[in-house]
Amino acid sequence: MVSKKPENIPALVCQPIGFIRSGKHLKHAARHQPDEAAEERNHIELLPVPGYQEALHDLVGFDRVWLVWWFHLNTRWRSKILPPFGPGKRLGLFSTRSPHRPNPIGITPVRLYGVKKFTLEIGPCDLVDGTPILDIKPYLPSYDSFPESATGWWGDYAKEEAERGPCAVKIAPLATEQLAWLEDKWKVEFKGRMVEILTRDPRPHRTRRIRNRRGGGFDIACGAWRAVFDCVDSVVTVTAVEPAFPPVFLRDTQRTRVPDREAQIAFLLKWPKA
Repeated sequence: MVSKKPENIPALVCQPIGFIRSGKHLKHAARHQPDEAAEERNHIELLPVPGYQEALHDLVGFDRVWLVWWFHLNTRWRSKILPPFGPGKRLGLFSTRSPHRPNPIGITPVRLYGVKKFTLEIGPCDLVDGTPILDIKPYLPSYDSFPESATGWWGDYAKEEAERGPCAVKIAPLATEQLAWLEDKWKVEFKGRMVEILTRDPRPHRTRRIRNRRGGGFDIACGAWRAVFDCVDSVVTVTAVEPAFPPVFLRDTQRTRVPDREAQIAFLLKWPKA
């Protein structure tokens, strides 16, 4: 039994050993779990600390490693969590993988492709660019994999999801034009992540950031953007894209943390009715 009062327990101090470079600059761009089928390469850049390069010796030869990392974009924790995919009710935090934790530590197994000096080349990951890495450990299937284990509420949801089956997602001509324009001109790409979520479950949900629209239909928030869609008989049709920020926010130069500001302004000039 813990006899000390929380205020009398000394704080633990840890320092990042490096940071990830994933190109995913918004939380929406990072999947909830890595997509093993994706053709994706990312890099972990360790800090040039004496001993770190030597510590990477003998890691080559392992197919996978565990990353232990810090949810640096989260500042609060919650005892009850509404998972993005689950039974549709709040669950105890410690039965979920939510980032909103007392100690916001994440773990991810990733494929290891190579090590060069202070840099590790890895495969698909679920980390946003700049995530602090706390530790790296080798993945050992004989100790780290228990495929027959019961998985509580997640097992029940996975069964229900399999019975429901995936939705088909279609992109209407206007939305196709808008998505292509954003990617070609502004390097803004969220189609893959959007399709992944809508394929799994397009129903309104706070954590998936899907809501009903006034006048009918739905939209899904995708970082600084929204995609408008309809859903009929398990067929999702994305009809249009629009900025997530109102014009008054985009014009306000005092708001310095508006992502894709210039792209949103240019979008509204090209599609003023969006």
